[in-house]
Amino acid sequence: MAEVGRSAGAGPIGTQPGSTQAGSTQLGGTAAGAPAAARRAEAIGVRLPPLLVAADRVAATVAQGVHGRRRVGQGDSFWQFRRFVAGDSVTRIDWRQSAKSGRPVPEGWFVRETEWEAAQTVFLWRDGSASMRWRSRGVDLEKRDRASVLLLALASLLLRGGERVQLLRPGARPVAGRFGLDRLAADLGLPDDEDGLPPSVPLPRHASVVLFGDFLSPLEEIQALLARFAAVPVTGYLLQVLDPAEALLPYAGRIRFRGVERDGEALIPRVENVRDAYAKRLQAQQAGLATLCAAAGFGFGIHRTDHAPESALLTLYAGLGQR
Repeated sequence: MAEVGRSAGAGPIGTQPGSTQAGSTQLGGTAAGAPAAARRAEAIGVRLPPLLVAADRVAATVAQGVHGRRRVGQGDSFWQFRRFVAGDSVTRIDWRQSAKSGRPVPEGWFVRETEWEAAQTVFLWRDGSASMRWRSRGVDLEKRDRASVLLLALASLLLRGGERVQLLRPGARPVAGRFGLDRLAADLGLPDDEDGLPPSVPLPRHASVVLFGDFLSPLEEIQALLARFAAVPVTGYLLQVLDPAEALLPYAGRIRFRGVERDGEALIPRVENVRDAYAKRLQAQQAGLATLCAAAGFGFGIHRTDHAPESALLTLYAGLGQR
């Protein structure tokens, strides 16, 4: 059988392209390139408006039962100059640094940011690799789309509470205020990398990081990632997003599984005979994730795409407030 690893999102071969099974559609990154990336970006752009609507609905439901997070300042030491963004007050502009930039207004405006202010930014990341661009038959959303809805809904809650959010990717800028969510959604529509884990970018001490993905990579890789965060130090939350077929392995009979990230394929004569071993392997992965997160000061949760997103968001938001 396909191991509980990056190949776990494979479905049976023989389904037609465009169906809800991933077996016959090539979702991996082997044909990566500018045209393919442009097509993916265009497809994501088409999906963003309904995803934003869904995220706003989820956030509005959860907002009725939560309170704003209280953050303790970590000092007023200088952290960095950053570009002025929508929602910033003009009184915060450092005119001396802005004059040095030589750029036109408002692109040349810079805000002096202290370590405490930087720590108030919540950094968000959503896995966009091939294993997340999959759904099983009977499920409405790909894992990536559900993760996007949860990310945007969390961002909406944080922005309503006066906090800033920023995608965890090179070149990303923080957003704040009423119009921050639209900008964040637009940035989320940029082409994704295929690594399956967040990139290495500078982070301020005591910031918060929230990660959405299937996290079926080897535990050693995830341990190295969390150790890097803990060394800054930053804390946060890791939410594993799984399709119900990945959680339950509901297939029966002779099935051929094909990996979606150049994992190869495996022919299983009777899938029902390996279901228990599969479940134990998945449980071991999840137990390992929970242990690694606890050691790094991160919360951990599991969400299935056939379950309501509101409960996952409420648990995540509450858990983030305790970090």
